[in-house]
Amino acid sequence: MITENGEWLMLGAKRGDPDTLHNCDELIRYVDKAGFLPLFSNGIDGFSAEEHAVARWWWSGSTEHDPWEWRVQAAQSGRVAYGKFFGGKAGFISLEWLPVFANYRRDGYDFDSLYEEGLAKGRAKRIMELFGSGGRLYSYEIKSTAGFGKGGLKNFSGIMTELQDKLYLVITDFRRRRNKRGEEYGMPVAQYAAPEDVWGYEHMSGCYGESPEESHARIIAKLKELYPDAEEQEIKKLI
Repeated sequence: MITENGEWLMLGAKRGDPDTLHNCDELIRYVDKAGFLPLFSNGIDGFSAEEHAVARWWWSGSTEHDPWEWRVQAAQSGRVAYGKFFGGKAGFISLEWLPVFANYRRDGYDFDSLYEEGLAKGRAKRIMELFGSGGRLYSYEIKSTAGFGKGGLKNFSGIMTELQDKLYLVITDFRRRRNKRGEEYGMPVAQYAAPEDVWGYEHMSGCYGESPEESHARIIAKLKELYPDAEEQEIKKLI
């Protein structure tokens, strides 16, 4: 995404690109092949769903062709993980690479251990306690129940982003809220879950046998394999 004359423009797939994506299923297969993929363009040329999709379909509302709708379908599918995983920005991680990212980003801690070591805020704990017995919650439910909002705790969005970055939470769906008459209103809001409740503890802990440093090195090596010309600074910013 770039700004031109004050307007946001989507970069889009280049003419003749064999990796052009046309639907959500193709997106998921591409993520499986690449291992992980940001939704929007960034400092690494070609490393985003945006740059492999057809620009004119963005925000068209087409469930088949609109990449903005694909993110919803991908999150619902459970075939990839979706959330704010890349420098606070949204993206996808394949199920193969999800344990690798979890091991690196969590630095060897499950959330309870992280909190006990004084490495997580009390506000983050209030959120994670809501997922202690499993289940999936929408953002407005989390915000209200955990005590955020008007007159309450601050920085809800920042803490939710941090919990996604460390792979303690992922997005599993989107929906619009309903009023007392059952009518939908407003923008779709995200539903969250602990990844262990989606794919199981055994899967998420699949790389706990290696050090976080080893997992980090594997991620970097994969990205350099895909984008050998990527600058070290841009890689570190995203990963």
